[in-house]
Amino acid sequence: MCFLLQLLAIFLAIISHEHEATAADYVPPYTSIVIPVNKHTDAANPLYSVQIMTAYVNMQFLQQNFLIDIDAPFIWYDCIVQWNIYLGSCPDNAVCISPVSCEEYLCTHVRTYYSYKNPSCSPETNSSTLPGWGFCTCPVNVVNPLTGSCNQALLNYDGFTVSTSDGRNAFDGFHGAYPNAACASSSSFASFPANVSGVMAFSSSPYAMPAYLYQPLKKTLAFCFPSKPSAPGVLFFGTGPYYLLPLSNVDVRSYLTYTPLLKHHDSFGYFIGVVSIVIKKRSINVPANTTTKLSTIDPYTTLRTDIYNGVVRRFSKVTKRIPSAKPIAPFGLCYNTLTTGLKVPDIDFILPDGKKWSVSTANSIKQVTNEVACLAFVDGGATSEPAIVIGTFQFEDNFLEFDLENSTFGFSSSLLRRQTSCANFNFTLTSGP
Repeated sequence: MCFLLQLLAIFLAIISHEHEATAADYVPPYTSIVIPVNKHTDAANPLYSVQIMTAYVNMQFLQQNFLIDIDAPFIWYDCIVQWNIYLGSCPDNAVCISPVSCEEYLCTHVRTYYSYKNPSCSPETNSSTLPGWGFCTCPVNVVNPLTGSCNQALLNYDGFTVSTSDGRNAFDGFHGAYPNAACASSSSFASFPANVSGVMAFSSSPYAMPAYLYQPLKKTLAFCFPSKPSAPGVLFFGTGPYYLLPLSNVDVRSYLTYTPLLKHHDSFGYFIGVVSIVIKKRSINVPANTTTKLSTIDPYTTLRTDIYNGVVRRFSKVTKRIPSAKPIAPFGLCYNTLTTGLKVPDIDFILPDGKKWSVSTANSIKQVTNEVACLAFVDGGATSEPAIVIGTFQFEDNFLEFDLENSTFGFSSSLLRRQTSCANFNFTLTSGP
């Protein structure tokens, strides 16, 4: 009998090993997921969103637009928590999701370590429930990234669907992700652009979207923000390659320079090292251990006053032949463009090992009116922390890659110099290989 059991154990081990080998050898027809990135100009500042399929209702997917936030600890959006979901129980065109109970470890874990921290937020309680359910729900604090106001949302068990890609085309096949998101009221999104009703967390938090995108996808986030609302940019998650028209045979990764991603206390966002800022061969001092944050919410690069003053002094000197104009808030240095086009020197962020991220005219000069253009860098104040925040205007038409497995950040500098742009991905659906 023991001998037979040993034979059975060996047989099962062989079958298991073969199954694991087959799974490991499996090569899917796609290398990444792909999502269009839209630019919105109807809020106080330009913002960028992704459109996600959130529910399957009446034989079709419901789609919602989520603000891209690489600092948020978890996903939250306009949805409804219901404990007993059945046909007809959910209002038309609404998304209804199952709740997390306050008695579950998940609730305590999110609240304790991964919720928004803001003095304006009231402590979460376990006093709320759903009619007929008998269990308490799990309210978590959420902070509006545009206004800083605090609201509460209910933690849930969610499910999202996105399109797949080989980096060259979008496929008609889908990839599912099943995060713990949170449902907030519609009023929470009043300050958001029209038709944007959620926050999609792409941070390093274990409750952000990247944590729920599993094999065969490599944990690499890449995005390319468009400079105009008229055509979408693109967001990838996976191994690459990435192609933009008309350069149909050039992997955009060949344009990237890489630098380490840095950790920063009390933040799930992404940081890099900047050792100096160079304008036309002259270096502006950046104090040692200065923190540089990457932001998908801040519209323009913000510099602590001591760094900002150095940049403005140097930039004024190298552009002294361009007629000046009265500054228009929030900018401090502006030019008259009525009679002349504007071409200015690059602003180079010098990174460790001497690498540089070049900010060309398209990303350094903002056309504010028909007659006035301004240096798109903002004074953050004498004590601002982080001392440097690189904002979205500097991201436009730059390809950015966050390798979350190896903690590296890749950047292309302006794609316009390569005769392409972020609006040049081919989103025409194909059936895939």
